[in-house]
This record gives sequence, structure tokens and C-alpha cells, in this order.
Amino acid sequence: MRSVADSGGSGSGGFRRVVAAFLSQPGLPFASVLSAERIERTFARHGNLFGGTGIYSTVITLWAFLGQALRDGKQASCRAAVAEIVTHQQALGQPAPTSDTGDYCRARAKLSEAALRELTVEAAADLEAQSPTAWLWKGRHAKLVDGSTFTMPDTPENQAAFPQPDSQAAGCGFPIARVCMILSLATAAVTDVAIGPYAGKETGETALLRELFDSLDEGDVVVADRYYCSFLMIALLLGRGMDVCARMHQRRHVDFRRGRRLGRGDHLVHWTKPDRPEWMDEATYDRIPQTMMLREVRFHVVEPGRRTKVLTIATTLLDADVYSKEDVAELYGFRWNSELDIRSIKRTLGLDHVRCKSPEMVRNELWTILLAHNMIRATAAAAALLHDKRPRQISFAGTCQYVLSSWMLLSSGLIAPSRILEHCLMLLQRISECEVADRPNRIEPRVIKRRRDRYPLMTRPRWKLRSRLSGDN
Repeated sequence: MRSVADSGGSGSGGFRRVVAAFLSQPGLPFASVLSAERIERTFARHGNLFGGTGIYSTVITLWAFLGQALRDGKQASCRAAVAEIVTHQQALGQPAPTSDTGDYCRARAKLSEAALRELTVEAAADLEAQSPTAWLWKGRHAKLVDGSTFTMPDTPENQAAFPQPDSQAAGCGFPIARVCMILSLATAAVTDVAIGPYAGKETGETALLRELFDSLDEGDVVVADRYYCSFLMIALLLGRGMDVCARMHQRRHVDFRRGRRLGRGDHLVHWTKPDRPEWMDEATYDRIPQTMMLREVRFHVVEPGRRTKVLTIATTLLDADVYSKEDVAELYGFRWNSELDIRSIKRTLGLDHVRCKSPEMVRNELWTILLAHNMIRATAAAAALLHDKRPRQISFAGTCQYVLSSWMLLSSGLIAPSRILEHCLMLLQRISECEVADRPNRIEPRVIKRRRDRYPLMTRPRWKLRSRLSGDN
């Protein structure tokens, strides 16, 4: 009799096929970041192992959902996912599903959001913990914080949970969600994410970041843009044992004639605690000191042929002997990586506009995309470690393409077990050759060269426009 694991069920053998394409083979770096045993254990802990000997088990459904996240265009549709499952099952000599997507969509809806989130967060944490010192900033773990938005199908359920902006007429816009992400500077993995509506009370990026405090570790250096540069935010992070490096908020006046001078455009100054905001309880507010010493650093970004840009940074890295002005400027310069990382997730993995039609599935899709992203980052990190490079030197899109090229080959068991490690090592060598260009301090205008179709924007609901075209009014 065929076992559950052999039949593509929920045993660790089935999960091993899920992670095979991500090079989680014994003997390779970071093989334990997302092992088959971890996936099975996590879904079992959340009571989410389903399917048994049926076609749409947890294993097959997760494998197909990750495939959708990694692919784009027509290959990311549910019909394409079912077609992949049919091919996969036939390669294994197993019963194949029908071409109807309903069973797959219902199985996908059963995946636990909590299990997907736990896998994503743990994979990033383990990858960070195993990172060599050479990947860190001055031996410290730097975390990049940034916010973004994404849209989703215009359904009543999505509109209720993530309403479209008030400036758009009903039926003329898309539901929109706001996310705040924490990313690793060393590995580019997403360590955690908070999601909320685009507008409303306590839905801003700073409010979402406060939900993620437990995902930051003592000793981390948080690098953020000016939106997060406030007395209370810095005090809360400092109270948890973290340092902060953020661009000065435009509303805060800086006077380098005051404070303790450390050098040209570099001084220590005391900030004073503001009044208690509505979102903070009195006990927390009372624990925050009345004043806080911060270091303010001003430097100039000079680009040939461009106007010199002046940046002022606020940081808790006070010791100028350990962290020079140039060190602080370099650290903040790495903040742009968060923009590039989020762009990769949105464009390469399709997070700019997700496909699911209910808030629950929108969240599942978000975490599946981030899980796929972290698995790709772990693969790139393994290639970097084996070939003496840094993970951020490796192309994310290139790694994605090589992983997808071996997806069916590895997950269907078409390579002899004795040759899998050899194949993976060859794949990692090819991935290590996909380097991104070194473009320090890159500045690009936000303009496009290729013009889109010149259709006007929708200002009325579609049913009204149809009625007008048909001559009903």
C-alpha cells in the first residue's frame, strides 16, 4: 500500500518535494531555514494538515500557491496552477484533478494564515541568525523599515475591510491596503509585516510599525525614513534596546550651533518629550524620560551634473569614535535598499495588485508571496555564501528564474536522488553569476518613457458607462 508521504499527502516526504526547488538539501547552506520537517510541524501545530490521500492536500495546495506567487501574467492564474498540478501528478503517476479550478480554490482557502505567517517570519529569523559577520553592518543586525500599499479586486468584502480612497467615486477604484515591512539589510528577507486599511484612525505606517516591535531584537539598528523620525518612536525603540538611524523629519528645526559639537555638521543635542498622544496610554508615556540625547548628522550628497542634496540624520549611535559621521551616512544610504526590495516583491511577485476576492484570502496571498520571497532570498544567500559574495549582489529576479526552471524537475522526482545535490550546486553556481550592477547613491527621476494607452480614467461606475454606450440614458 502507498503511504501518505509517497502519495503526495501531508507527510514529510510530500513537503520535501515542496521545498526541493528551493535547494533545501542536506549539505547546502541554510538547508534548515525552511525544511520539510519545519513546514509539516508548523501546519500540524495549527491543525492545518488536510487532504490525506486526496489530490488537494496541504502539500500540493501550498506547492501550487507558492508557484502562483513566483510566476507572473497568465502563469499566475488559478487555471495555470491547476494545470501545473495535473502535470505534477502525472509525472508522479498519481491521480490528476479535473481542469475545474473550484476544488483548488477551496483547498487554498483552507490554508492557515497563522501557519503561513509563522513560516515566513521564522525563515527570515533563522536566515538572519546564520548570516556570517561579513554580511552585517559593523557586526550589527540592521533592519530596514518602510511602508507601501497594494490594491485588490473590487469586491464588497474587500471594500469593507480595505476601503478605496474617499476621493474616488464608488465603483471607480480598487480596495487598497497599507503595509509596513521590516527587511534585513544583510539578507533582504522580510522579517515581518503589518497590514491595515489605507486610511482611518491608527492605520498609518507608524501605527503599523508599533505592531511589529516584538519582531525586532535587542541590539538591532533600525534604519527608516523621515516619517518614523519622532521623539516617541525613537524613545520606544531605544527602550527596547535598539538603536535608530532615520532622516530628520521636515518639521523639526535643526541648529548645529547648539548642543555638544562632535565635528562639522555633527553634534549631540537633547530632544524634549512632547505631549501624550491619544494612542499612547499614560503608563507607557510616564516611563518615557522627559529628555533624550540624540546625535544629529548633516552631510551632502554630491552627484555630477546635479544639484547637491543636503541630508540631516537623527541617530542614537552617539559614540563618534565607534560610529563616525561617514559610518552614519553610509548606514542611512542603505535605506534605499528597502525601496528596491519592496519594488521586487510588488513587481516580480505581483504584490502591487493581488488576485484574491476576500480579505481572508488577501492576507493568505500576502503571506504566501512573502514566504516565496524569503525562500528565494535564502537560495540567493546560499549561492552568495558558497561563492564568496553578499546576498544583495545576487539578482532576485535571476534567482527566481533559475528556481522556476528547476521547479517541476525537482518536485516531481525526475532527478535521481544521488544527483540532486550535484544539480543544486550547479544551480547555485549559475545563480551566483546573476549579479546586479553596483550603483551606489543612485538617483532616478520618477518618469516613464513608454506611454500607456490613452484611455481616460474611470470616473463613473462601469454599469453607468455601459448604459450610456447602449443608449439607455
